[in-house]
Amino acid sequence: MNASAVPLDHAAVADAAGCIRRGGIVAYPTEAVWGLGCDPDNGDALARLIQLKARDPAKGLILIAGDIAQLEGWLVGISTAQREQLLASWPGPFTWLVPDNGRAHPLLRGEHVSLAVRVSDHPLVQALCAELDGPLVSTSANRAGEAPAMSIDEIRGTFGTSLVDDVILDGPLGGYVRPSTIRDLATGMILRA
Repeated sequence: MNASAVPLDHAAVADAAGCIRRGGIVAYPTEAVWGLGCDPDNGDALARLIQLKARDPAKGLILIAGDIAQLEGWLVGISTAQREQLLASWPGPFTWLVPDNGRAHPLLRGEHVSLAVRVSDHPLVQALCAELDGPLVSTSANRAGEAPAMSIDEIRGTFGTSLVDDVILDGPLGGYVRPSTIRDLATGMILRA
């Protein structure tokens, strides 16, 4: 199903944004898989998300936005040429590792000196980030070492009542067959194709 052909449920998007503002976690569809997200500046929400996934906190998380303007605070210090590289690939399923300028919460960055950022072309992600007026965390909806969830039923099967006070934002996946490509902005090296 084409995600852009499905009308947005604005009340559901507002509810999901409210959940994030309250420190909750939202499950939502992305370009290829279901993701889990929270406020990138809320340490308690980040810690809960990492615990929910049983993820090694050293790995860090991805910051996803609806447009590059929402990432500006995290992009301070990159060159004009680097900004042009980002703009040439966005929006879309391209995640870039950018140098951390000190803006990122330590749990967002993990043990790295860089931060993973992406501007999504998924209309639901764009609407949620617009409602938040900023980016949110994006990590695949799965426990560490397991395959990412591809449906709401798989999310419920994996997380059960762990998301009972949170929100599952229903919608179709974006039609890509695998998660985003990850590339290092400083070196150009592709870390995940």
